[in-house]
Amino acid sequence: MIEKTMSYIGGRSVEPLTGHYASKVDPRTNLKIKDVANSGAEDVDAAVASAVAAQAEWRDKRPSERGRILVEMARILRQKRRDIVEIESIETGKPGREMDQLLDLVAQYFEFYGGIVNVMDGDIINVGPDYHVYTRRDPFGVIGVILPWNAPLHQAARAIAPALATGNAVIAKPSEHTSGSLVAFAKMAVEEAGLPPGVLNVIVGKGSAIGPALASNLDVKKISFTGGLKAGQELGRIAAERILPLTLELGGKSANIVFDDADLDVAAKGATAAFTWNSGQWCAAGSRLLVQRNIHDRFVAKLIENVSRLRLGPDYDASNGPITTAAQFEKIKSFFAIAERDGLKPAIGGRAATGGELGDGSYIEPTVYTNVTNDMEIAREEIFGPILSVIAFDDEADAIRIANDSEMGLAAGIWSRDIGRVHRVAGRLEAGRIVVNEYGGGFVQNPCGGFKASGYGREQGIDALAEYTQLKSVIIRL
Repeated sequence: MIEKTMSYIGGRSVEPLTGHYASKVDPRTNLKIKDVANSGAEDVDAAVASAVAAQAEWRDKRPSERGRILVEMARILRQKRRDIVEIESIETGKPGREMDQLLDLVAQYFEFYGGIVNVMDGDIINVGPDYHVYTRRDPFGVIGVILPWNAPLHQAARAIAPALATGNAVIAKPSEHTSGSLVAFAKMAVEEAGLPPGVLNVIVGKGSAIGPALASNLDVKKISFTGGLKAGQELGRIAAERILPLTLELGGKSANIVFDDADLDVAAKGATAAFTWNSGQWCAAGSRLLVQRNIHDRFVAKLIENVSRLRLGPDYDASNGPITTAAQFEKIKSFFAIAERDGLKPAIGGRAATGGELGDGSYIEPTVYTNVTNDMEIAREEIFGPILSVIAFDDEADAIRIANDSEMGLAAGIWSRDIGRVHRVAGRLEAGRIVVNEYGGGFVQNPCGGFKASGYGREQGIDALAEYTQLKSVIIRL
């Protein structure tokens, strides 16, 4: 019997009211593994009704009680980590080692917000002896969380944890390609951690049907969206009609800058991970590598040596897994022809990889192109795969100019031993997160979000609490 992934609404698994299912394949083999619900607008309405019914009681719980349940959700997640790792590894193709690391981060979100909600408070404002003035933060009510397929449970946790902590109910819409881990986690949260039914609902289906239905439902008061620019623009148009608040993370084309005083061995290792982590399928990937011209050739040699040691495969310890969706696999391959059209030849990689232990999986060789200029298509478009553009620069001003010459501004990296240079460049880069002398996703405690077309609003850290609450002023004449 073929396994099914269904929506989870009001504390129970439900068949789609449409009656329709879609097939899900394992990207490591491209063989069908399950049927996935193809829900529609009526399913969204049912989830919203469940959330509305549950939210008031959840809102009125003491912050310490909400926090206790969030921490318990983290404990259950750690306890059941093997089950969740297996589900998400199969659906995304992520190596188990990578999923183990991500799962620890997922648990940290619920631990962090489960603790900090106990000290979240408003301010007393002194306007003189005749008044008592203060502010407070109230939850929106029901929040829609629309998620991508590249890191499903991690992306979900960083929105769901602060939304729940502040007293909202959530309707989460994972990608139809990678919905299993979030459905399993929601069931654990309700059935084992004590989260009230209806406070966290998961709708499984296509974004083209569910996203507009969520945004159009008048009982949904806020939406957090992580995904592509075009989908974000369409969501923004719907939200504008309702004056619906949005938090948007819409991708990046991040510059990773290596200056000539950097530790080149460490930087080469970091630059490799920056564009190959999760097979390049992450919004903040350092896919534009800017290298100072006087060290360019020496650094590229070190970089290629690091890339050559990466191992593709389906097993736990592989460096890189497959591309998660068939459409993304085809999109990435199209950039090989685009690069060739522009006169570029790969220094390493440059093709899809099949055969042997890879079988018929959707694997892409980590690929490095040198002699790239910033006006080329591979330097401007978000490829969302393991393809790196290496661009030479002359000096600090040139590096800043090239880095900022992009429609996007999600993240950036700086490699330098000169602390003055680090602060100067960080201050001038148009990006929401700057990482120095490593390249990673940061920490649960630090805010994450973009400049320019990479979106607006912030996830993670204390700042996220403001995204999931509305500020209210209370003015009392004594």
